[in-house]
Amino acid sequence: MLLWPCALSLLTLFLFALDKTRAARRSGRRIPERTLLLCAALGGTPGAYAGRWLLRHKTRKQPFVARLHLIAAGQAVLLAVALGRGWPG
Repeated sequence: MLLWPCALSLLTLFLFALDKTRAARRSGRRIPERTLLLCAALGGTPGAYAGRWLLRHKTRKQPFVARLHLIAAGQAVLLAVALGRGWPG
């Protein structure tokens, strides 16, 4: 059950590192933001946040940051519902 999110998180972190390397060298094809966000949406959100923090990559890029936060918030709501907690109150 945890294999999918762990694998996606590692893949997402790898893609962040690859994109950072390509951006620094100004060579090679960059990883599209759409791909990074899709990996996060499919379960790689921890890897995306780790990549932002460890690599200092995509930290000031808007609307990328807002979209990543929106994905994480949506996943938190889905997790709460799946755990049977629902909305507070």
